[in-house]
Amino acid sequence: MMDQPSILELVEAVREFIEKRAMPELKGHTAFHARVAANALGIVSRELSLGPVSLSDEKARLAALLGHDGTLDELNRELCKRIREGAMGLETPGLAAHLEQTTRDKVAIDQPNYSGLR
Repeated sequence: MMDQPSILELVEAVREFIEKRAMPELKGHTAFHARVAANALGIVSRELSLGPVSLSDEKARLAALLGHDGTLDELNRELCKRIREGAMGLETPGLAAHLEQTTRDKVAIDQPNYSGLR
């Protein structure tokens, strides 16, 4: 098994190549598609570097809010069910903070330059 380069390093190398070498040589539709590809690779890169901690933190917050452990999917489904049924709402201690942090974490991966993130 190869230890180097990591998946993150490979993604970053391709993104950097597209941005610094290929895009300056491209025009029109091809340049647009190269920007889209570079942006997609940026999302993949951030998902690889930030995603695991973000998901772990989200799961821990949900377990604390709901009072038990489970998979992230199970906990999110239960939270949605409780909100839908009126058993939890923004007045529930910790819920608003959880929703805000989860949103911030997702935006940091998808659109880190989004002005509302700051």
